[in-house]
Amino acid sequence: MKAIVLHEIKNMNSLKIVEIPYPQPAAGKVTVKLLASALNHRDLWIVNGLYARIKVPVVLGSDGCGRVVEIGEGVDKNWIGQEVVINPALDWGNDPAAQQENFRILGMPENGTQAEFVVVPEGNLFLKPSYLSFEEAAALPLAGLTGYRALLVKGSLRKGEMVLLTGIGGGVAALMLQMAISAGGLVWVTSGDDQKIRQAMASGAVGGVNYQQAGWRKDLEFKLRGKRIDLVVDSAGGEGLNDLIEIVKPGGRIVILGATTGNPSSLNLRRIFWKQIQIQGTTMGNRQDFEKMLNFVEKMKIRPLIDSVFEFHKYLTAYQRMEQAKQFGKIVLRHDFSVR
Repeated sequence: MKAIVLHEIKNMNSLKIVEIPYPQPAAGKVTVKLLASALNHRDLWIVNGLYARIKVPVVLGSDGCGRVVEIGEGVDKNWIGQEVVINPALDWGNDPAAQQENFRILGMPENGTQAEFVVVPEGNLFLKPSYLSFEEAAALPLAGLTGYRALLVKGSLRKGEMVLLTGIGGGVAALMLQMAISAGGLVWVTSGDDQKIRQAMASGAVGGVNYQQAGWRKDLEFKLRGKRIDLVVDSAGGEGLNDLIEIVKPGGRIVILGATTGNPSSLNLRRIFWKQIQIQGTTMGNRQDFEKMLNFVEKMKIRPLIDSVFEFHKYLTAYQRMEQAKQFGKIVLRHDFSVR
């Protein structure tokens, strides 16, 4: 079968389409013929050597959608031929509060979805929402699971609350924007790109500010006109975290799902305890979170925002698009191997 294989870290040109063996499903597992996959920043971080315990060669890709073509021993035969999306969280464990030590994400170290076929456990299969295209469904798994848990499980967003999403534009933030609006939240955003703020507002955000501009916090507070943010979901960390502590209302919540700008050099603990702020960490989610996310998406008829769709053999262009950080929504690969 054909697959996009990373052969060497810190070398995007080592991503090559090559022939690798067809993956036979062992007991309890299934083989899915992939019709679409989507990129995540995780893929780019692995390529650039910015991820823990990288093993190469490897097929990247955590997001995928397709049809079940073969099952291993003990798997329900009714899965054959079904259109499915794949939960990329492997071996979460029994504690819903946090993942176990053996937790992994599909697409490293196990081969992922940027291939013709992938093998996954039966428990990681979910029926594709019928109203979504394969490309839209492929955009859901990692970003949808991460965003749903951050926003609605850990963040407990309630109707009428004001939520601030930092770094709007990426797949997780774009899906959280849609989820928060569907849940009745009033969404504010930050970005280093004014165009992305405009796109977010066109998609339903109340407003936003550019964090690259000096005094962005004061600008946001002015635009809020005396109102306060109930919930912040942040993926950046860094020096901006203390600004978020100031922005969120007393008794408010901050959920952290990433640290793309690293750790803050200092943290204002006095403001945290005096304002009685809840600060929580989160990453991915368990099987129940994934199921609830899909149910929520179907109920609200959410269609993931797609930035661009590339044919499979145009994968390098897709990776370069993500590296440029110009996307708003998900970057998707269409697995049409007849197109060359």
